[in-house]
Amino acid sequence: MSKQLQFKLVLLGESAVGKSSLVLRFVKDQFDDYRETAFLTQTVNLDDGTSVKFEIWDTAGQERYKSLAPMYYRNANCAVVVYDITQTASLEKARNWIRELQRQADPSIVIALCGNKLDLAARRQVTQEEAQKYAEEEGLMWAETSAKTGEGVSDIFTRIAKKLPTTAQPASRGGASRAGATAGRAGVDLNKQQRPSTSADQCNC
Repeated sequence: MSKQLQFKLVLLGESAVGKSSLVLRFVKDQFDDYRETAFLTQTVNLDDGTSVKFEIWDTAGQERYKSLAPMYYRNANCAVVVYDITQTASLEKARNWIRELQRQADPSIVIALCGNKLDLAARRQVTQEEAQKYAEEEGLMWAETSAKTGEGVSDIFTRIAKKLPTTAQPASRGGASRAGATAGRAGVDLNKQQRPSTSADQCNC
């Protein structure tokens, strides 16, 4: 019987690196510079029959309020930390988020470092070598994407989905019957999981 698992995924990164655009491209295959997102879901079907449903939490600009950040990554199974390849400072901000996740999030969390705006490669400030070396040193997944063209977007989420079922606890253990705002550490029975509500203020990111 195929497995159906649900995981909480959070996007973190400096404002304007394209987090919301990345989610919109992944979920709806659309691009909109000004579209705001806070919570969306998308399912990835793997070759082995596993169905991985992501609860995607976008900080939607609230990362500027540092005290609110833990509500997004608490009990997250995976995180995509996004930087803008045309802005060196955004990679440093991403490093700060990764350090915070390593300190505060669950030790089993899967973290992917994602360099967005690959369509603006002519204005690149962050080299692939620099970012990939950092990711390897920290044990992170790494990819570059373009939310505008769609390049690399599905691939990074699929790679995360492939890693999650082998690192998470089975749905029958570790709180699979819990319903509410987060999926916890384990894969969650989709028949029992309730859609979380969010009152997060949204802004263009």
